[in-house]
Formats: sequence, C-alpha cells, structure tokens
Amino acid sequence: MSYTYMTTPPNATHSFCSLSLSLSKEEKSRTFIKRIGGAPAELNLSEMCNTRALGLLLVSALVVLHCGVIAQVSAQGSNATSRWQTLTGDPPFVVARGGFSGIFPDSSSIAYSLTLITSAPSVILWCDVQLTKDEAGICFPDLKLDNASNIAQIFKTQQKNYLVNGVPTPGWFSIDYTLNDLSNIILNQGVYSRTDKFDGNGFQILTVQDMARQIKPPGLWLNIQHDAFYAQHNLSMRSFVLSVSRSVVVNYISSPEVNFLRSIAARFRPSMTKLVFRFLGKSEIEPTTNQTYGSLLKNLTFIKTFASGILVPKDYIWPVDESLYLLPHTTIVLDAHKERLEVFASNFANDIPISFNYSYDPLTEYLSFIDNGDFSVDGVLSDFPLTPSAAVDCFAHLGKNASKSANLLVISKNGASGDYPSCTNLAYQKAISDGVDFIDCPVQMSKDGVPFCLSFINLINSTNAAQSKFNSITTTIPEIMAGSGIFSFSLIWDEIQTLIRKLN
Repeated sequence: MSYTYMTTPPNATHSFCSLSLSLSKEEKSRTFIKRIGGAPAELNLSEMCNTRALGLLLVSALVVLHCGVIAQVSAQGSNATSRWQTLTGDPPFVVARGGFSGIFPDSSSIAYSLTLITSAPSVILWCDVQLTKDEAGICFPDLKLDNASNIAQIFKTQQKNYLVNGVPTPGWFSIDYTLNDLSNIILNQGVYSRTDKFDGNGFQILTVQDMARQIKPPGLWLNIQHDAFYAQHNLSMRSFVLSVSRSVVVNYISSPEVNFLRSIAARFRPSMTKLVFRFLGKSEIEPTTNQTYGSLLKNLTFIKTFASGILVPKDYIWPVDESLYLLPHTTIVLDAHKERLEVFASNFANDIPISFNYSYDPLTEYLSFIDNGDFSVDGVLSDFPLTPSAAVDCFAHLGKNASKSANLLVISKNGASGDYPSCTNLAYQKAISDGVDFIDCPVQMSKDGVPFCLSFINLINSTNAAQSKFNSITTTIPEIMAGSGIFSFSLIWDEIQTLIRKLN
C-alpha cells in the first residue's frame, strides 16, 4: 500500500510563531516573552544579588558557550584555508551595533565590553554619533535621547519639537544639552521587546573618545546619521569627525548623506579610514541628490567617487516575499565588488522574525550571506555579535560533508514543519535537503480508504477545513478528542485535496 502526502497550494496561509536561537527571545503571536539566560522573565530576579551580578553571570555563560562552540566545531575541521568571496579575500568583519545591544543598553560600556569578550578578535564596535550643545560627540543609538535613556524623567518639562528630514519630531535632543548636562543621564534598553533588567544600572553616556580610551576596540566604526540636522542648528559633524580622528583611530565612517561623505573624502586615506555610504529604504529620499536610495543603487560608479563601501539592509541582498520566504538573491554584492566597493549588510538581530528558510536559526541566516557559493558580504552589522562571530570563525566552509562529532540519527517531525506546512512535499523536500536521516509520516485515512500523511486526524488543526464548505460536518468523538472536529475519515481523498494547508 502506498501513502500520499498533501501538496501546498500557492495561496496557502501560514500562522507565524518564532523561536530564535542563540541569545534570542521566544515570540508567540508576535508578542515577545522576555528571557534572560534561558530563564523566563517571570523568574523573581530580586532574589539574585543585583542585575550587575546577573550581567556578570550572563557574560560568563556566554564565554563558556562561545568557547565550547569554537572548540567543538574546530575539531570538526572548518576549512579555514578556503578563500573567502569577499572583496579582499579576507574573512568578513563582524560589526557590533552599539556593542552587544541585543542584551545590554545600546552604546553602554558593558555592551561594548561584552562584545570584546564573546566575539571575533577582529570585531568592529559601532558608534552612532550625536552632537551635544557644546559640540561633544557621544555614542547614542538615536537622534532622540528619550527612547534609550532616562532623560525624560530627569528633564521632565524640556521636550522639544524639531524638523527632522522635514518631519516634525517631538522628543529630547542632544543639541539642547551640554556634555555636563548629560553626565547624570543613564542608558536604558531602547528596544522594548528586550529585557529591561539592566536598565537603571548606572551605565552613563560615553563620548567617542571615552569609548575608545576605556574599551580599546580592535576596530571603530562611526555612523553619522543626521549631519544635515546638526548643520541646521549650527553644529558641524564634519569638524567633529576631523577633530576626533586626530586622537582616535577610526576605521570606518558611514552616513546616508552624500554631501557629508563628499565633504570629508579628501581628508581620509582609504588605507586608514574607509568611508561607507549607508543605504536606507529604497523609496526614501537621499537629501543631497534628491534621488531615492533605490535609484542610487543603480549608480554604484557614482558612489565609488566618494566611498570605499556600501552598507545596505539585508533584504537588498536576500529579499523575502510577503510570507517570509526567501526570493532569489540579488546581484548587488557582485555588482559592488566589480566597482571595488565593499558591501556590509545590516538589520541583523536574533530576536526578530527572519525567513522561514532559515528554520528560526540566525546562524543559518548569517551563513547565507557569507558562505553561499556565489558571494560573501564583507561584513555584517549585528545586535548579537556572538552569533556572526561563530558563523565566521566556526561554521563557514564546513559544507554538507563535515564530519559528525556524534553518531546519531535525525528524524524529521512532519518534514521540516517549522519551515513549511507539515507533511507537504515542500516540508519533506526541505527536510531531505537539510540532511535528515529519516522522514516521518503520521498516517491518517480518508473516507474512501486512502492513507495519507497528515499531522492531525482533525483537519481543522492544519488546514482551512473550518472555513471551507465542509464546516457543517463537524462531529464530536470523545474517544479521539474533546470537542468537535472535522476528521479525515469524514471526507474522501478528492475532497481533502481541495483544502488549503497552513502552518500549525
């Protein structure tokens, strides 16, 4: 007797539930459940000494995790001699956005320090530069200070409203405060879906010079996001960058504004400091040229006249469709490399939804950008630098023939049912391509005696049966389940084939 599995119609719907790996969060129905070191947020953390102690404990756990992963994978023989498909042939860089900002407050000393402990030796620390009223340059993730600090509680009545790229924007801005005014401001986690357990721990705002002196980063990247805004308020980001570069080694300077990069291009040697043009959304307007970033992408020869590289959102390279499945990669990396431009990809984080093709594994996502056989980006910008560090140092170039460290068999659960609707041809094909040893088949029976693979005997659980013309034939069978359902043996095989599959 042969068994049948159901195919997935093109208009199949998918419910979404994400469990990201490697220091990420659990997401159910698009609502984040905060976790710290694997423990649910409901844990009474007040029983611990304090959150600084928790931070030290977390750092220790991460060090053990990273070292253990490297030791195990290195023993398997990652092909370190393989030539990378980057512009230079060197391994891609890991750029830590605000340090380990996925856990600690962005741009805090502890976020930067944790990065150096857990990441690749060549890691580059990213600093979003903002200017104060007295022209000091600080590392802070946003033009507005109120989202990632307690400034709104300290200066309660001092909210202002400014035009930012032509849009009225209320908030607390660095241009209204001297560096001394900000000395008592404490950094907080600015992404509200992430843990706030490290807020209020006295992490002060750092100047660019303080960060370089205290942290001593292997590489430093300054991002200048709003030069035009500061110029409107008689503050010169150009003067600051030129001044700070005399006392601090700056490896990369990026900006989404053409004018700013062109104004400093002649003052920096690419062998010391590389200028990177940052692309925003394809439909957004670049203020200097009045062109969209999407149109500028078609003129990389122009970008090369003032920059050594480009920084693009990751979906510029690997776009996804509306159902979060990968589309074919673009040629942007290859095109930029032909122009001798380095390519850096941004918007990486372990705790946001990613394509189903990656099976909820951020490590797999990084590998698709650095080790896909066609190209490699020259670096990735991440809130969780441990993960891309492991991808570069440990897992790249292993391929399908890497030796196993343990003799075990892998059995699928309804095929790759986390990526595609269970027990469909797509799910089984993905499981096989992923290297599964055995695929499974939960056998159900139709009314006319056709056995087929389906995860539940109740068709409502994994198909649109409840919304179909068969919704009137629900029955209750206590011996099978509590409540009513539309069971496989209530429909003939031809009727079952008309149903649309969905992710469980």
